[in-house]
Amino acid sequence: TEIYTLSLHDALPISGKRAAHPGLLAALDAIRLLDVTGTRGYGIWAPDRTGPAASWAQALLAINQETTRVPGWRAALRDFPPSAHCFDRAYALLGELVAGLPESRHIIHGDLLNRNVLVQGSRITAIIDWGNAWYGDWLYDAAWLIYWWPWFPRWQAIDIGAELATHWARHGGRPPDLDHRLRAYLLHIGLDALAYNAFRGRRADLTRVTTQVARLINE
Repeated sequence: TEIYTLSLHDALPISGKRAAHPGLLAALDAIRLLDVTGTRGYGIWAPDRTGPAASWAQALLAINQETTRVPGWRAALRDFPPSAHCFDRAYALLGELVAGLPESRHIIHGDLLNRNVLVQGSRITAIIDWGNAWYGDWLYDAAWLIYWWPWFPRWQAIDIGAELATHWARHGGRPPDLDHRLRAYLLHIGLDALAYNAFRGRRADLTRVTTQVARLINE
């Protein structure tokens, strides 16, 4: 059986996608249950298993800062005024939303679906590349799937939001304050995408992300 990766241009047929989908949602549960004993902080952790932020809100709001991973994105974003304006509006809204977010700590993969999920038959055989892993609210990984799902044309026969809702109903019930938490994390993912695509000079992707984030702001 061939091994596939879940990515924007993956070759996994829709029947395989449907078969692998329950395993993907089960993988979210497994990541949520990973032991964080002996760790501290929030955000992308260092080799000593320490996150740089003192709170989850602080980790999320750091999205407006320059980093060594994406240097110079602020100057690059200014070359795209509609996107820069969208970033400022979305960041202001994120600042309002973080006050109500939980301070629980779980491991977040933070980069699912980018060739990092390996599928063989109907099984998820591995989740690789934990370089963007965080400490924070486990629901962030679900938001990641929801945010990027529309970018996968071959996945549109599957309603990821409905699938997640069904999965949660069968495994403990709807997460508390779901809509508020998802909106905050979707905005954060969009802000990250604005910065990254400006940095990379990907005008078409930046335009699409700007539209997507503007929609989130106006919900």
